[in-house]
Amino acid sequence: MSYATKNFKNVMASIAGLVVVAAIGVWQFYAYVTFKDASGLTNADGGGMHLLLAIVMAVFACFIGFLVFSVFLRHDSDDDLHITFAPVANHLSSKAKLQ
Repeated sequence: MSYATKNFKNVMASIAGLVVVAAIGVWQFYAYVTFKDASGLTNADGGGMHLLLAIVMAVFACFIGFLVFSVFLRHDSDDDLHITFAPVANHLSSKAKLQ
């Protein structure tokens, strides 16, 4: 059973957080594109802070996405198959010492 299956609630909460951060980034980019100056005209130069926030949110969303989707690649220690070797016979180990 994988980690994502065991912790379904945590994975879904993380994906919801990823969607929220991405939506904030899109909203800030929209605010940058439609920024208006005092006279009501569209002015892209004045909304630099919105662009900076949109870039930061996009980078943050990519980082969260990497962490969330790396959960699906996580190795589950419960699925390990432990194989042990049979003990070596004493007469074989004594011959190796003589040579």
